[in-house]
Amino acid sequence: MARVLLLLPSATYRAADFLDAARALGVEVVVGTDEPHALKAAMGTRSLEVPLGDPAEAARLIAAHDAVAPLDAVVAVDDAGTVVAAAAGELLGLRHNPPEAVAAARDKLAMRTRLAAAEVPQPAFAPLPADAGPEEVAAVARRVGLPCVIKPTTLSGSQGVLRADTTDEAVAVAARVRRIATAAGVATATPLLVERFVPGAEVAVEGLLVAGELRPLAVFDKPDPLDGPAFEETIYVTPSRLAPLDAAAVLAAAAGATAALGLRDGPVHAEVRVSGGRASVIEVAARTIGGLCSRALSFSTGRSLEALVIAHALDMPLGATAAVGASGVLMVPIPRAGVFVGVDGGVEALAVPGVTDVQFTVAPGRRVAPVPEGNRYLGFVFARDRTPERVERALRRARAVLDVDIDPDAGAGPPAC
Repeated sequence: MARVLLLLPSATYRAADFLDAARALGVEVVVGTDEPHALKAAMGTRSLEVPLGDPAEAARLIAAHDAVAPLDAVVAVDDAGTVVAAAAGELLGLRHNPPEAVAAARDKLAMRTRLAAAEVPQPAFAPLPADAGPEEVAAVARRVGLPCVIKPTTLSGSQGVLRADTTDEAVAVAARVRRIATAAGVATATPLLVERFVPGAEVAVEGLLVAGELRPLAVFDKPDPLDGPAFEETIYVTPSRLAPLDAAAVLAAAAGATAALGLRDGPVHAEVRVSGGRASVIEVAARTIGGLCSRALSFSTGRSLEALVIAHALDMPLGATAAVGASGVLMVPIPRAGVFVGVDGGVEALAVPGVTDVQFTVAPGRRVAPVPEGNRYLGFVFARDRTPERVERALRRARAVLDVDIDPDAGAGPPAC
């Protein structure tokens, strides 16, 4: 029986889907985590303690485990484990991405630098030093072009990403972004990234790299405008309704970006803006789509997205890899900072024609904050129907009946992650 090590950060809620996928494939699982006791108790499976923040040491420990119980694949379920998976795969001779490529994908400034060298279409950009004063912030914003977007280089989920339309706004936004990054644990010496704001429709490309070839699995439309000042995502719908010229430009840009980064094997999640046949790469991550959003996808083989990722890592036959049918997901937004009390209307949302499931992933009593201070959602609503238009309509109807209760007076302190 094949054996796979799944790298599961303690904060993830992707664990169940990857474990279910491994079981469906008949694969033995070892869980690698930075908090093994909690996950072992919850999952009842073999575990290995690995420091996900120290890829070299984590790879050494994984190699020691492999010497006793050989591994056939090492798979990261989200960003926190991708560099470790790459380092361990390289050390053990397993299918993997080059570690330096994955590290570049996790650092937005490094990603931008590699894409620029390969002339991949992307926004104009410049680093903003940690010690930049107001005059330097304004000068960088002017040089990049206004409006601009200022973001941390290592956070995800739109956390700390804000638009500025003037130089005065850029100064204030940079200070706020720095506070958010510091609160999230980013080292104070880390530069910020300033990018020119790119107008146009934004889509998400879900893909699988096989020996350097990008196989598109799905392209999600994001029908709600993402124009700032914050960039909270809400609805994803697939298949995309982009015009053929725009769709081709998006896939070409995504493929060019993965090649420029040096990624070769495994899942890819890319964010691309497009208008008039011109695409611009916003983000590339060497992982699958976040949260529970992968549950929106169906494949003709009956496999889940997670099963495809594990099968690829184990060099199993993949079969058809393009998602089938019209589907989508609503990421239930957090309307204000405070303590989450609960949500009414879940039953009514599930009764909306086309809605297939409603899942809330934040427990009542936890402190929450919306984007840009936060980076999570309260839950997910899934829909499937005959057309993308019907899917989008179902998700909007479901959102309209949800009533989120948050106590803002109890919201002192940082949000729970």
